[in-house]
Amino acid sequence: MKSALLLSAALGALLFAAPVMAAENPAPEPAPDAAAEVEAVVVIGQGQSRQVQVLNEESIATQAAGTSPLKAIDKLPGVSFQSADPFGAYEWSTSLSIRGFNQNQLGFTRDGVPLGDMSYGNHNGLHISRAIASENIGKVELAQGAGSLGTASTSNLGGTLQFYSRDPSEAMGGQVNLTGGSQNMHRVFARFETGALEQLGGLRAFVSVADQKTDKWKGGSEQKQRQYDAKAVLPLGEGSVTGFYTRSERREQDYQDMSFEMIKRLGRDWDNLIPNWNLAIAAARAYQTGTALPAPFATVDDAYYAGAGVRDDDLYGAILALPFGDRVDFKATAYQHKNKGQGLWYTPYLASPGFGTAGSNAAPLSIRTTEYDIDRGGLTASLSVDLGAHKLSGGFWTETNHFNQARRFYAETVSRPSRDPLDFQQNPFATQWQYRFKTETLTGYIEDNWAITDAFKVNFGFKAMKVENSVETVVGNPLAGTIKSEETFLPQVGAVYAFDGGLEVFGGYTENMAAYVSAATAGPFASQSQTVVNYVAKTLEPESSKTWEGGVRYRNGRFQGVAALYDVTFENRLLSASTASPILGLPAVLSNVGSVKTQGVELAGEFRLTDAWSVYGSYTYNSSEYEDDVMNGDGTIAARTAGKTVVNTPKNLFKGEVKFEQGGFFARLGVSYTGERYYTYENVGGEVDGYTVADLTLGYRFDGEGWSKGLEIQANITNLTDEDYISTVGSGGFVNRDTAGTTMTLLPAPPRQGFVTIKKAF
Repeated sequence: MKSALLLSAALGALLFAAPVMAAENPAPEPAPDAAAEVEAVVVIGQGQSRQVQVLNEESIATQAAGTSPLKAIDKLPGVSFQSADPFGAYEWSTSLSIRGFNQNQLGFTRDGVPLGDMSYGNHNGLHISRAIASENIGKVELAQGAGSLGTASTSNLGGTLQFYSRDPSEAMGGQVNLTGGSQNMHRVFARFETGALEQLGGLRAFVSVADQKTDKWKGGSEQKQRQYDAKAVLPLGEGSVTGFYTRSERREQDYQDMSFEMIKRLGRDWDNLIPNWNLAIAAARAYQTGTALPAPFATVDDAYYAGAGVRDDDLYGAILALPFGDRVDFKATAYQHKNKGQGLWYTPYLASPGFGTAGSNAAPLSIRTTEYDIDRGGLTASLSVDLGAHKLSGGFWTETNHFNQARRFYAETVSRPSRDPLDFQQNPFATQWQYRFKTETLTGYIEDNWAITDAFKVNFGFKAMKVENSVETVVGNPLAGTIKSEETFLPQVGAVYAFDGGLEVFGGYTENMAAYVSAATAGPFASQSQTVVNYVAKTLEPESSKTWEGGVRYRNGRFQGVAALYDVTFENRLLSASTASPILGLPAVLSNVGSVKTQGVELAGEFRLTDAWSVYGSYTYNSSEYEDDVMNGDGTIAARTAGKTVVNTPKNLFKGEVKFEQGGFFARLGVSYTGERYYTYENVGGEVDGYTVADLTLGYRFDGEGWSKGLEIQANITNLTDEDYISTVGSGGFVNRDTAGTTMTLLPAPPRQGFVTIKKAF
């Protein structure tokens, strides 16, 4: 811990000393081709009126194979990311917040196709780890405050992440990567490039497959995924037609959600019981019969036999880009996404039918699932016209999403397990509830980018949004009706002024709104109460945000940096407070807590010490507080949240990175400090300590002929100092207070892990 903190301090000193060093010892200006310069870790958004950074494919490639791009962007200012696996890809545990906004209040797209809010129980999209293999990502663009007006999202209150896939190569070839490492992890990635086929008008394409398996770092069983990607580009004069397809098959065995009390009593390495079927049966039998629990159980929720997430996704997209002369550009994207998913637990709260009957082989437990089926399709289109000083643009996005969700139970046998938790379950003995949802989305925008002078540019425009959520009951408490989220004027205004010498100032103001969620496990319908649905439809307003941000950027031959301030008012904040352990599946209590005030500062910069060495760092101070108490219907206080820190929002974030590349050898050392966080709305109990963690990359790229041509070897060590800390906060939801430390909503981070990848291009 001390060594990591010292390293963080050293990196910070280097970062903030960089401009001074550049002034006192000016480096020679780069040659015109700049070929010898070290490639930037992060591209600061020069020329943008918003706080924007771009992460390139090299930054993603230096992560351990199979790492989610969400973990790669953790180094950017304002970003806080946690996961309970070393790759940041285990979906139940992934937790992302930007400037105090959590994951389901952000916007996500892949090649312009909306990914929804990327929550675990996806109702309107899919996680980026399923939308494309990490090796096929070309760049990631983060807008911390607000995405562009044309972003296809109805949840981007607090920022937008846009992922872009790599285009097929002009030359025939390919890539094969083989990875192995800790916990019997192995991954195979292979990509084949057709090159430009002149017989087919210059059509070029790639197909790839990725297959990964790894044992969990604690407990039993494994996590695995197989993914297929394909993309084709056909030139059409100055334009093009692009098509892509992704197939993802993900099977994840869960880690057990823990509480402070459990960690103290059972240790951080405690987990679900698989493959110890006999102990799971003994605990469930004790609960069902009211007898003493077997050691070391204190409650039946200490561990379940297993939990898992099973997902199959198919994502299709077609993009038409057509310029009309030098001044008019048209672009349209059509897409279709189908998902089948189940999230399951072995629950001791409901026995299989026949348990307790003489001669029966029925188990004292059963499998409880939440099942998801998504079928959505949509179209985005935009048109821009360059009129010289003015560049006018406008467009729309429309989507129809059919989402079917159910809670079912499946029987098990007492003698031994008769089902595999990593398979889709079939033949349920009970359906607790099932609802069909339909969400119709329509957004549109108009914008003008005005170059008043060569140095001074402003942009202004607005978007309109209309979302209708309807529900139909199949099984369960009757629900019916439609909830609308509608706003005809959401403005965005910005300006940027570029001084001579690489300095520029920028600023802007944005208003945004988040549509209600159509799901039985989130949003207004999660109450499964017609009274609540009617109340929301008639009384509550959708969540909205007003964001002011501004700052300065500076760039020269060796240094680039940005300093930004922001002020955000988050209105009509809806909170869902858990009322029991997640396995019980009880409806959360939905409340409107009024406003949240967020203010902060973001600093980031990279200094190229030499052509071989560079240092990067970012610091964020973020203050996010609830401005109101939660009130009951009779006017009494339900939760004292006024003035309290928003859950899972650390005030201090520091990220540092030292990078070296010369003569084929490359190395990267990254260090990240995350401050204290709460999982209680009232900040009474539930404080999670801050932590510092480091990752190391070492590698060598061969530059020869024959067998060594295109060969690369890379080694990654995650959690280099083997830090013992809580990573994910809120996996089991958030609560008002937790003085006893018994809320099961924490996931410890994995210990030090190591992986080696051999890459061969041909």
